[in-house]
Amino acid sequence: MDVSQRLSFFAALFRVDDNPTVGMWILYLTIAALSILVYKLGFAQKLPLLKSIIIYVFLLLGSTVLTFLAIFLPITEGLVVAALILIIYKLRLRQHKKAEANVK
Repeated sequence: MDVSQRLSFFAALFRVDDNPTVGMWILYLTIAALSILVYKLGFAQKLPLLKSIIIYVFLLLGSTVLTFLAIFLPITEGLVVAALILIIYKLRLRQHKKAEANVK
């Protein structure tokens, strides 16, 4: 069985099967960046510095596990979709608030 046929889109894009070291690091950085983006867009609140550091450390640790799953599962693709949905939501919310402020 050819492993390259079973790779997810981003794992194939980053050539994890040909160059595993560089490909896995790029996949890890992509997942970590998307996880942080999704957290900031959807869930972040104002927290003290130490609590924020703890959250980001756990996000980075969780990204390690997600990287291994993302080789064959669409983890990165799901994070991209979640980020796009949250970006659209934030833009629409900002437009709604601006229109509401102009009416008053």
